[in-house]
Parts: sequence; C-alpha cells; structure tokens
Amino acid sequence: MEIAKVTEVMIFDASEAYRPAASRGALVFFLMNELYKIHSFYKFSLDSFVIVVNRAIDIVAEMMNPKKEVAEAEEGEDGEPPAEGDAPADEEPAEDEEEAMTPRTLAKRVEALAESITYESFEYTRRGMLEKHKLLVATMLCLRILIKKKAIDSDEVMTLIKKEVAMDAPH
Repeated sequence: MEIAKVTEVMIFDASEAYRPAASRGALVFFLMNELYKIHSFYKFSLDSFVIVVNRAIDIVAEMMNPKKEVAEAEEGEDGEPPAEGDAPADEEPAEDEEEAMTPRTLAKRVEALAESITYESFEYTRRGMLEKHKLLVATMLCLRILIKKKAIDSDEVMTLIKKEVAMDAPH
C-alpha cells in the first residue's frame, strides 16, 4: 500500500511538471480543430495529432540524449554496435536517467517539448493549407500562445482584430 502512495505522488509530480507542454499541445489541437471555420476542408483528427505529438517527443528525446549520440559515434564505420566490454562501465539505464533529471533540466525539457509540439504541429497543418491561409493561421497560433503566456491581453488582441473606430481622438 505504501508503494502505491509513493507511486501516486511520483505520477502526480510528473504530470504537473509536464503540464505546460500538455497545455501547449491542447492549445494547438483546438486551433487545428477550429480551422474548418476558415475553409471546409481543414479537418484534422485526434489520431493524426497524436502521431505528430509522438514525432515531436521523439525529436526532443534525440536532441536531449547525448549518450545516444556517443553510442552512435562509437559504432564505427561498419555500423556494428560496440562489444559489451567496450561500453563504459558507468552507463545507466534510461529509467535512471529520468529520475536523475534536475529541475533545471526538466524545465528545459518541458520547454523543448512545448516548442517541438508547436513547430511540428504547425508544419503538419501548414502542408495541407492554401497559401493565402498560412499567414492567418500562423498569426492565430502566435496570438493564442502570447495570450496563454500572458504576454499580451486578450482585450488588446480583440482591439487589433475588430474594426472599431475611436470616437475620441487622442490629443
């Protein structure tokens, strides 16, 4: 029973740590699902989005795992993996690497995941769009991200989007 409680706390902490990346993924997915309002053939499924997110996660995993690059470099020109005796003795399994992640490394990983999910999703969406809609969707995505980060206020965005004439000109 004690192990279950510890595991539950670990899962909760991990889910909270990755919440910004998940939030960005949700933001991008819901933007993609609203694109049908621009044109009727902009429809995306959750299954295709999951594939894009998995690709983004794999890209970040490759980028943040220098041990894999070292192992690939040690394979040599013939493409064979090094013999068991050639591997470094202090090499740890992948599970231990996740546990040893410092808060700073975890924050960098989460930020990289959010950026990768955003980029890969936009690239996937952009491929199937008409040229005249690409800038519009890029602007929509940028503004939503800035609103989510609280870098700009949603009222400012609405002022930009809506065409309202000021009755009192500033002096």
